[in-house]
Amino acid sequence: MQNVPSISEPAAYRIRILGFVTDGWRDFMHNLEESVLQEDGNSTTVITGIVADQAALFGLLCRIRDSGLVLLGVEYLPDTQSPVTNRGKI
Repeated sequence: MQNVPSISEPAAYRIRILGFVTDGWRDFMHNLEESVLQEDGNSTTVITGIVADQAALFGLLCRIRDSGLVLLGVEYLPDTQSPVTNRGKI
């Protein structure tokens, strides 16, 4: 079984959001890397990075919802899959 984070430790996640997310999100998603993909004619914003703990992850997901963004997925990234290492945490 793969390692999973405890509720209170940092972990890397990949968050997928429908559409091209404009610069207004950066105030609450700092220290995360962003890329935009084209899939089946639609834009998808992919945000990847280390989140301080699950409370911070929940807060981030609430901000995405409150901003009216369409959440497509959240994926935990084990250390071996994380493209972000030794970065700041949100």
